[in-house]
Amino acid sequence: MDYTTIRYEVRDDVGLITLQRPERLNAWTPRMSEEQVDAIERANADPSVGAIVMTGAGRGFCAGADMQDTFQTRLDGVDPGNDTAHGQGGLPAGVDWVALLRESKPMVAAVNGAAVGVGMTMILPFDVIVASTQAKFGMFFIRMGIVPELASTHFLVQRMGFGRASEMCLSGRLVSGQEAFDAGLADRLVAPEALLDTATTVARGMGANPGPQLRMIKELLTRNACETDLLEAQRRETRYLRECYKTPEHHEAVRAFLEKRPPKFR
Repeated sequence: MDYTTIRYEVRDDVGLITLQRPERLNAWTPRMSEEQVDAIERANADPSVGAIVMTGAGRGFCAGADMQDTFQTRLDGVDPGNDTAHGQGGLPAGVDWVALLRESKPMVAAVNGAAVGVGMTMILPFDVIVASTQAKFGMFFIRMGIVPELASTHFLVQRMGFGRASEMCLSGRLVSGQEAFDAGLADRLVAPEALLDTATTVARGMGANPGPQLRMIKELLTRNACETDLLEAQRRETRYLRECYKTPEHHEAVRAFLEKRPPKFR
């Protein structure tokens, strides 16, 4: 796929996706969604890539859906692309954004500026959110007369707690990077000049670990986070533990420990 709204590159062992519409603060379009999916799948298929970072070009991360190209077009009776009226983020047919992220290699969001609307909901299922002190977050859906999407009402409560998530969604107010970090929405807060290096370091630290086990752990976190049956949570863990014991990655980790050397997983 030729990218017109994003840029994709590999820096050492990290796949870097940059939203590339700086003149519109990287406002989202269905085309951008298609390109994001393609880049993520490309990174997942590349054995040299251990983890993925997503950031924005210019002053913004993503200022939500492009008002003219999505909302107004839909009101004019024209689907802006991939049946966005169904609230699935204008994704290619058969693609579930949340499932894609949760089944992917480790993903880190490097939020450099405004992340509002879909610009915020698209990153809530990421593994880690690193925010610049210049970042801003907003659940603006209520102000547009619509409701949030992409399971954001689930992930936001998990990240911030029920009261903070409720206030953010029901008020539609903008939250600073500092407040987002204090509330648990962002996992790290750094100076703008340190943002990409920090996000890449975090991604590389996760991606250096064995790939199959990384995805197993991501699935366990996804499914067990809200599991009320603790026996079932343990059953899932035990099933994966039994699988892990048979893998070359586990065998290599044990050998490396006994031989007092770093393990070689990739």
